[in-house]
Parts: sequence; C-alpha cells; structure tokens
Amino acid sequence: MDVRKALYTTNTIESLNSQYRRLNSNRSVFPSEEALKKALFLTILQITKKWVNKIRNWGQIYGELAIAFEGRMP
Repeated sequence: MDVRKALYTTNTIESLNSQYRRLNSNRSVFPSEEALKKALFLTILQITKKWVNKIRNWGQIYGELAIAFEGRMP
C-alpha cells in the first residue's frame, strides 16, 4: 500500500505541469530549442527547491521496489 501511495501521488506532477504552462504563457516564442531546454531546466531547479516533504516509510518502499525490480535499483 505504501508503494502505491508513493507512485500515484500526482500533486507533484500537476505542480510541475502548472509551472511549465506558466513559463509558456509568459514567453510565446523561444529563439532556439536550446533556449527552451535551458528555461525548462531552470524552472525545474526552482521547483525542486520547494520539494522538502519526505516520503513516509521510504526504507520499506525501497525494499519492496528492489524486490519487484531486481537488478534495476541502485
């Protein structure tokens, strides 16, 4: 149950998409693809500074994921 809670949390994803939409509404045209990538990267850096909540029972969740995805977890 804890794994499902950790994986199906959409508030973070919705927040990220909201920030991307705000970025696009402020600038209608980017001079290059590189400029767009840089703007998205800087947006991600700003957003991740606000992510301070820890995932409850992360040790247990990580253990379950390591069993389910054997060999793919660091």
